[in-house]
Amino acid sequence: MSAERTPPSGAVTATGVPTGGTGADGAGAPRPARRLIGVDAARGLALFGMVAVHTLPSWDEQTGDATLSWTLFAGHSAALFATLAGVSLAFASGGRTPRTGRRMTASRWALAGRAGTIALVGFLLGFLELPVSNILIYYGVLFLLAIPFLRLRTRSLLLCAALFALVAPFLMQWSVDVLPGLEYENPSLLDVVLDPGTVLSQLLLTGVYPALPWMAFLLAGLAVGRTDLTSRRVQTLLATIGAAVALLVWSASVLAVQVLGGYEAIAAGTPWMDEAQIDEVMVFGGDPTLPTDTLWWLLVSTPHTNTPFFLLLNVGVALSVLGVCLLLERVAGRILAPLAAAGAMTFTLYTAHLLVLWPEYYDLAPAAWTVGQLVLFTAFALLWRRARGQGPLEVVVTRSTWAISRRVLARGADGTQPPVLSGTAPGPDRTRDPTT
Repeated sequence: MSAERTPPSGAVTATGVPTGGTGADGAGAPRPARRLIGVDAARGLALFGMVAVHTLPSWDEQTGDATLSWTLFAGHSAALFATLAGVSLAFASGGRTPRTGRRMTASRWALAGRAGTIALVGFLLGFLELPVSNILIYYGVLFLLAIPFLRLRTRSLLLCAALFALVAPFLMQWSVDVLPGLEYENPSLLDVVLDPGTVLSQLLLTGVYPALPWMAFLLAGLAVGRTDLTSRRVQTLLATIGAAVALLVWSASVLAVQVLGGYEAIAAGTPWMDEAQIDEVMVFGGDPTLPTDTLWWLLVSTPHTNTPFFLLLNVGVALSVLGVCLLLERVAGRILAPLAAAGAMTFTLYTAHLLVLWPEYYDLAPAAWTVGQLVLFTAFALLWRRARGQGPLEVVVTRSTWAISRRVLARGADGTQPPVLSGTAPGPDRTRDPTT
């Protein structure tokens, strides 16, 4: 889902905000920046995965089994999006060294503005009867929740991510029986005005992408963004350790459920479900939450269950994918260029994807609609980037956050430079107009 191409002055970052300039008012020349194509490629892969999950069938009508597209992308693509959003937030708040003082204040206010813009687009899309859940509103809430964590370093962020992954699912399960459930598949601005409590509880705990459990992804990405992502060693560690974590967590979940009696405990604790219904949840997840009769359900790692195993598994998957894409950039940067171009404007393309799905014509030929979207989005991204730079919606985010940053810094009157909200790594420019 998310993301984000030129500000009035300065290059554009991987988070859709300007890199700033050399003068105190931000009007100087932008600092050079080297675009991390691997980050954009990973984000493009997440976008394409969500397109596949939303457009292709999730199960085989003849066998009832999950399809390959569901197995490969369901849950993983959205989690990758959220993790990469955290990486972008690290870039936008100082990179390896978090900003301090008024520059950090400017970054926080810019992030709040960014969250509001993305959430507003999501709420406006809520007036349409979309056939899928819109992640943009949840993204806005995630960004707001991330503001207090921007000053933290890698170890502290990883610890916080682990705490959210381990604690938030229990809070989520408790909330299902206490707070309002999923009343609005895609809430609109009108729903926010008329029923704010229900919308808020849904966005935080009871919705499809509940922000509190999903902070595990955002904070893990923020932690990774505080490392040197241009280092081959870091890239290799991400690829290998991420894969190892994913394999370990998945194995632990399978062992607990299938060997150590977890399945039987779930069946005994949920007597109103027969074996077929339990198996369906084991494959396709909750609707959108898991049954609350027993906490044994938190042992599963099924897509969109938001259990500790699901969260930690997909943190590992996301970090491994990012590491692999960064390593591939070293040897196949040109080959990754189309994927990276789409990943540089995912806010625009994800919104376009939702509008394409809205009439629900894709049910007539899902495979053709999927391929058509991938080809069209890639071609549009390449052509638009060459002609105009940032994507249309990315420009809106960029200009609004740029204006907020300059206003905050100007208020300081202390000669501080505007924040270098860079989504790129230090070094010479690799693209004419870096983008999200």
